[in-house]
Order: sequence, then C-alpha cells, then structure tokens
Amino acid sequence: MQARAGRPGKLLLAAMLAAVAAGPILNYGLSAISDLVITDLGITEAQFGLLATVCFAAGAIGNAAFGRFTDRQPDTRLLVLVFAMAAAALALAAIPGGYVLLLVAAGLSGLAQSFPNGVTNRILAERVPAEKRIGWIGIKQSGVQVSQLVASLAFPALAAWIGWHGANAVGAVVAGLIGVLAVRVVASVPLLPKAPTRIGPLPEGPAPIPAAPPNTTFLIYALAIFGFVNGMGVQATNVYLSLYAVRELDFTLVMGGVAAAAAGAIGVAARVGWGKMMSGGMAAPPLLLLLATLALAGAGVFLAAGATGSAALLWLAVALHGASALGVSVVLMAAVVRSVPASTIGMATGMVTAGQFGGFTVGPLAMGALIGSPGGFALGWGAVAWTYALCVALAGYLVLRRRRKDREAAS
Repeated sequence: MQARAGRPGKLLLAAMLAAVAAGPILNYGLSAISDLVITDLGITEAQFGLLATVCFAAGAIGNAAFGRFTDRQPDTRLLVLVFAMAAAALALAAIPGGYVLLLVAAGLSGLAQSFPNGVTNRILAERVPAEKRIGWIGIKQSGVQVSQLVASLAFPALAAWIGWHGANAVGAVVAGLIGVLAVRVVASVPLLPKAPTRIGPLPEGPAPIPAAPPNTTFLIYALAIFGFVNGMGVQATNVYLSLYAVRELDFTLVMGGVAAAAAGAIGVAARVGWGKMMSGGMAAPPLLLLLATLALAGAGVFLAAGATGSAALLWLAVALHGASALGVSVVLMAAVVRSVPASTIGMATGMVTAGQFGGFTVGPLAMGALIGSPGGFALGWGAVAWTYALCVALAGYLVLRRRRKDREAAS
C-alpha cells in the first residue's frame, strides 16, 4: 500500500483521516456505552464526565506544550506516536482495573490527540499541491466524526457480545494495524519541491489559496478563543448524548449509540461540505457565524425534545449538532493553513487546537455536574445554549471587524 511518488492521492488522504480519528476512539466509545460504564463501575454522571475532562485536559496541555516539538519532528515519527498512544489507551481500558485505570487511559488518549492536527496540516502544506489543500482539510478533519460514527456503532454492539472491556481490546488491535499502514503511506509520499523565487509578472487568474495577511497573531488567538467556547458545547453534547437518549427518551443502549453515530455521520458530511466552501474562497468569520447560529438552534431543540419526550425532536437536534458545532474544526484548521507558513504551522495549529481542547475539558465536567443537580438535563441544555449564544457574539464581532478592515483597505 504505497502512494505514487510525487502524486499524493486517496491513500495519503486516508492516512491523514485515520491519524485524526485514532485518538478520540476511546472517548467516543465510552460515551456510546456510558450507561453501562456508569452502572458497572458504580460512578456518578459527574465522575463519568471527568473521564472526558482528563482526556481533553491532557490534549490541551499537549497541544500547547508540543507545538514547537511537532515542528521539529519528522512526520512519520509523530504518526507513530499518535497511533501508539491511541492503541495503548484502548489497551489500558481493556483491563478491568477500575475507575482510576480508566482515568489514566483517558489521559493517554488525550495525549494521542496532541499531534494529529499539527502533523497533518504540515503534510498538507509540504506534500500536497496548493489547489487541493483546503478541500482536503475538510475530509481529513472529518476523521474525528468518522471516529464518533464508528465507535458509537461498534462499541455498543461489541459490548453486548464481549463486554465493554473486550470492545476496547478490539479497538486497540485495530488502531495498531491502521497505524502501521498509515505510516507506510505517508513515508512513500515525498515533499514537494521548494518553489523558486518568481521573476516577472504573476500569472493571471485567481490564486488557489488567498494570500495570508502580514500579521496573523490576532487571527490565531481569535480562532483559539472561538474554539474554546464552541468546544465546551461540543463535548458537553457528545459525551452525554447517548445517556440523554437512554435515560430521558427511553432509547435502548444500542439506539443511544445510533443517535451518537448519526451525529458523527452528519458531522463527516458537514466537515467535507464546509471544507469545500472554504476551498471556494469563503472567509472563516461568516461561516463561523452561520455554524454558531445553527448550533444554538440545535441546543434549543435538545431542550424541547426532553420537555416533550419527542424522539423526532431528538433526531432533529442530533442533525443540527452534527451539521453545525461538529463542523467548526475544519473552518479553524483551514484558516490556519491559509494564514501560517509551513515552518510554524505546528505551533499555530497547537495554539488553536489547545483552545478547542480547553473547551472540551470544561464542557463535559460542567454538564455532568448540571445533569446531576435537581435541574437535570434541562439545566444542562440551557447552559449549552448560552455557550453557543456566546459563539454567535464572537463570530459576529469577527465578521464586523473583517468588514471594517475591508472598508479601510478600499478607502
């Protein structure tokens, strides 16, 4: 399995998608069988949320701390780290060692998510022709939702057959095998030749990727802040979606997993679609405003589903969640690739991803505390709605700022 030298194709894209998908498998798998795990370990909803908090806290620290490390390491070495840590986390979760061991596994899974965005963004910048990059971001970033889709379907089915520890053991083996193939594929694709210094007029026609502004510092911080706020709502929803369906709407464990899988499947399509819009030249701020508005509507529908006991409203909320909040990452990563040189792309990606993971850390823990209170899921969904309302305000500010800059440039 090797990609043709100098002509990166579907195998390279699949390898990047797999790298992005590997780390989150444990978290999504446990969320899909949350009711079983909570009952088996005798823990509270807040303690279950702490698993995701530990996972994403480790990821946030890793993304913030290892940005420069990522810039200095070969692509294949980083991919080995990603898949090895993801497989090790699943292997630890396969051991019936109790809640503390599962916390350790969750932390290792988070560390596995410290490197994929940085290394895959650099692979795009250094091995993939410019005209393909932004479109490919949408596909490779959908790896997270592919992970959600696969884990949400596979873990409940495997848990019913060989128990939830056995489901993690199967995941460890699969992650290791896919990792070997992904490393081989990336190693077979050479770096693009360095562009020569251009002399004379530029060719006519639109550039495949808009030119980066001279100062990207504000953009990177703005993307990180938006990622943090959106991330709180994303993982508060992802971690407790199956539990909500099972406990509040009387879904079976398998159907609760299907609900989470449906969000992942829609998220895959959404990330590819939003990536194509970005590759067509759409700016990030208006797209972030659209996604934040849809996510806010989705939180409202989740709240309405519980109030009315309507399964139809739950499925509508799942669709809105998958199409909006789960699509934000591709917009953030596309903005980074557009704006940052390849030599520092690992550090910039790390900053933005650390912002997202910071939100991922806070969201599940807060949601677990809220649904364990007398306010229950109604209070939890209300908090998620306020989170997305803040995203709308942030995106609106970025849109207005961009328009002001455009007017200043025109005058």
